[in-house]
Amino acid sequence: MSDRDADAARDTEQIDQFLAMMASEIGAAHNTLAAYRSDLRAASAAMEGHLVTASTVALSQLATEWATLARASVARKSSCLRRFYAFLVEEGTRADDPSHILPKLGAVRSLPKVLSHAEIAQIFRVIEERLLMQPPQPNAFRLAALVELLYGSGLRATELVSLDVRAIAPDRPFAIVKGKGEKERLVPVSDRARLAVCAWVPYRRAGSQWLFPSGRAHLSRIRLYQEIKALAAAAGLNPGNVSPHVLRHAFATHLLEGGADLRALQTMLGHSDIATTEIYTHVDSKHLVELVNKHHPLVDVAARRS
Repeated sequence: MSDRDADAARDTEQIDQFLAMMASEIGAAHNTLAAYRSDLRAASAAMEGHLVTASTVALSQLATEWATLARASVARKSSCLRRFYAFLVEEGTRADDPSHILPKLGAVRSLPKVLSHAEIAQIFRVIEERLLMQPPQPNAFRLAALVELLYGSGLRATELVSLDVRAIAPDRPFAIVKGKGEKERLVPVSDRARLAVCAWVPYRRAGSQWLFPSGRAHLSRIRLYQEIKALAAAAGLNPGNVSPHVLRHAFATHLLEGGADLRALQTMLGHSDIATTEIYTHVDSKHLVELVNKHHPLVDVAARRS
């Protein structure tokens, strides 16, 4: 084996050990591990198998090659390599950490697309029209249940399509949902959503464990996206601006506009970090002023003095 092949093999071995640590000790998600593996292998190839032994100069040159990439991509790659070299130092593979030379960019968190109350009303108007069609259209009842749960409970697409048939009960205003990292949480289920599910159940295929069965499994995320896009078009909205995740955003934003507590919203959405929930605080400034004028304790004092 040549020296170059030996170096490449060492890179591969250390990358595999790092990913194994991330999976077992930190519980990194599958998608995170896949992204780290891709970034580390690309960096190793760019440095011709000298990733483990790279100098600060070599890493600086690597970072220069990222100049054309999106800010978020650079932030991810830098974060990945910093964690990798910290692991090497901790394991005693390296005595120094050269990753301090890498750019320390925070990924820019863009504001989510938000549907207005009027646009939500347009969507439900189309759903209601379809529910009144004769003879009854089973897919209309399924779509009504899907949208009511997306907008009424803030479920993620994967959480929604993989709901067990027993997850939603007519007499229970909540559901236990398994979200990211296999973590379970309690989510509210509105009266409207429970009624929509009850209306759908008689039409679903019997014998399946899924609330939304399809073939031998459950409805796919892709099919859900297609259904929502088609619904948006039928409602006269731009399909590019509407998706299951956008309905989840609308759920969060409209609750905050109504005065919901941020911590409660964090629990309902299943966010491990409240900083993630805080992206929904981009509510209308006029509404914030109204909240202060209506609920601030000094408002009553000022009123009594006038």
